[in-house]
Amino acid sequence: MSTLRPSWAWEMAGAGGAVLDRPVSPVFTARTDAEEWLGMQWRALRDQGVRTVVLRHEGALVPPVHDLTVVPEQMTVRPRD
Repeated sequence: MSTLRPSWAWEMAGAGGAVLDRPVSPVFTARTDAEEWLGMQWRALRDQGVRTVVLRHEGALVPPVHDLTVVPEQMTVRPRD
């Protein structure tokens, strides 16, 4: 008997709001893995025409919708006191 694993995947939409068939999100077994992947890939996705992404868990939408055009190019890190 096989064990079902949770599936997490990103749904990507273009500038017009239509869901894109490419690029395709990998399917992850953990939400943290999906979020880490997005953190590493958002610039490449944006450059491929992805405007927004939303996480899906077992097909259900998991808010929020992330707008890749408003993510800052550089983050400012405050030094520790």
